[in-house]
Amino acid sequence: MRIAADELFLDSRLMRANSIRHARILLVAGPVREADQDDLHRLHDQMPHPRAALWWKSNPGAGFAEPTMSDEDDPVAAIEAIHRALIEGARDSEPDILPNEPPNPWRGKGDYGQGGEGMMGGTPYGRPMAMTDDDLRDGLALDAYTAPFGPFLPMLAPGLKLSATLQGDVIQTAKLLRPPLPQARSADGRVHALRALARFLPILGLEAHAVRCLDAARSLSAGKPIELAKIRQLLRWSGALAAIPPGIGVVGGADVRTRVERWLAVLDESQPGTSDDSAMRSPLKSARLVDLLRGREWSEAILIANSFDTDTLISLAPVAAEDDEAEDQHGGEAEGGEMEREAPHGGHAHGGPGA
Repeated sequence: MRIAADELFLDSRLMRANSIRHARILLVAGPVREADQDDLHRLHDQMPHPRAALWWKSNPGAGFAEPTMSDEDDPVAAIEAIHRALIEGARDSEPDILPNEPPNPWRGKGDYGQGGEGMMGGTPYGRPMAMTDDDLRDGLALDAYTAPFGPFLPMLAPGLKLSATLQGDVIQTAKLLRPPLPQARSADGRVHALRALARFLPILGLEAHAVRCLDAARSLSAGKPIELAKIRQLLRWSGALAAIPPGIGVVGGADVRTRVERWLAVLDESQPGTSDDSAMRSPLKSARLVDLLRGREWSEAILIANSFDTDTLISLAPVAAEDDEAEDQHGGEAEGGEMEREAPHGGHAHGGPGA
């Protein structure tokens, strides 16, 4: 459903909100894992009133109200109708699903209820307080903070959930909580490359070029002729490649810039067919996404995560066994994780897609 959801927002009547707190309608496209239900509940409750959730080829989970859309429904028309009803007051705003109380009890120990023995070091309400630690790059002492990211963070693949410890904007350690969800893939390599570029370019601030790529992918899928050489030239003139730091996210000898160049090279093909991206989808067996993110600035980490197609990203995000996770934690690099395991501090999910 990721392809369908992306193309849905080519319609000028819809706007994808940058934050769930700016959204009016939560559009849930496709099935949702049981493990992701609590995160979906938190996203729903973060929307301002009036609000509603709309289920597209999916079944509402526990606590959610209708409506749902059938395969015959026009999703844009359904979204418009619900939005109009909310604004006009013909439809009540959906109430909170979760209770209005902290997800974890207060666990302060200090004389004044602070988190630890003194002013620092505890986990009040299940959230660890920031503690100073040496930065990986220059050894400066900065506050380190651990938080979960995903599984509905717009700049990450759907379903991917990580627990990351950051100092400033640098990722010190990362741990996989849940792998991304499998997605449909176009048999036409040019269409696949265009859609991959459409998801990558907004990270560089090139939203207009992303829309152009997505529109071209939809036209190619419908059998319409497209001047791919022109699109490829425009993307090169945009400076997108120059904006990607060299040497980040190296897997199988290819870094982020190389993988983007491969997408651009596919647009030179004159005949439809499957692109040869086996190098992108066959990373080294020892490579893991969490290892690629460690020590990177947040902006670099997002570029790395979005430079892989979903199949490759899934192979880079294996579910670690208990002994592997324990070994990682003992060594100070908690980079494993079980698929169903929540963040240890019970924090909230960040961000989320909204219509």
